[in-house]
Amino acid sequence: MTPHIHLHVLASGSKGNAAVVEGPTGSVLVDCGLSRKRLFERAREVGCDLTRIEAILVTHEHSDHVSGLPVVFRHFGVPIIATTGTATGHNGLAELPFTLIDHDAVLEYGGMRIRAFPTSHDVNDPMCFRFEVRDENSPSKDTLDTVAWATDTGYLTDEALDALYGCRILGIEANHDPRMLATGRYPAWLKARVSGARGHLSNVQAAEALPTLVTHQTETIVAMHLSEENNRPSIAIRALAEAVGAQPTNGAYTEARTPDGLLSICAASQHRALSVW
Repeated sequence: MTPHIHLHVLASGSKGNAAVVEGPTGSVLVDCGLSRKRLFERAREVGCDLTRIEAILVTHEHSDHVSGLPVVFRHFGVPIIATTGTATGHNGLAELPFTLIDHDAVLEYGGMRIRAFPTSHDVNDPMCFRFEVRDENSPSKDTLDTVAWATDTGYLTDEALDALYGCRILGIEANHDPRMLATGRYPAWLKARVSGARGHLSNVQAAEALPTLVTHQTETIVAMHLSEENNRPSIAIRALAEAVGAQPTNGAYTEARTPDGLLSICAASQHRALSVW
């Protein structure tokens, strides 16, 4: 599949999240749990042009996804799009002029068709997104490229499974290693929250989903929202790699690839930006 969409994960984790999806004619920012300064620093790291941003999409109201929104909105002045539950779920967002949508809405920005889908998290009405570029000159409007991810979800909803299927770039939450979480220092209530149906996907859950999501069109799997306390990139990548028959490309297990070289696996980070072209 010829790339028409580029994904720039500027930060992914419990201390701040932001990603830019770059389409043929413009870009969208998904979440902003970073300061304006940090957002621009991370964008410069990977050569991401933030002047192309046409809208800000908000998955949910937790602070690690929205803390930078008020300042960043004043800079860009573009529509901020969220569900009613998200827009009213955080006091710091009360003054922002949200464009309200349902979690099954379809939008058009940056030359992309953007389809929302519901996730399962302990917030009011969370969602994630599938991004598509279609051939508008073909009678059937054939899909030319697809990118989608799901994070901050305790399980993959039916809508999420459908949206994540067959993407060229597939992002999936691999938040924690179950054994590390069970034996770690989190209190019992927090362990139950993280591992619950409205918490976060584990490495095991993400790996179990891959055989049903990955097709011949899938080129890159990105493990996202890794816990710094209860996971390691090498552990997450190993789990996902085993699910699709991939092998490590280095001794540190920071990347894996299938023997035919057609599918690679990497991990997004809390501390550095990652671009997938």
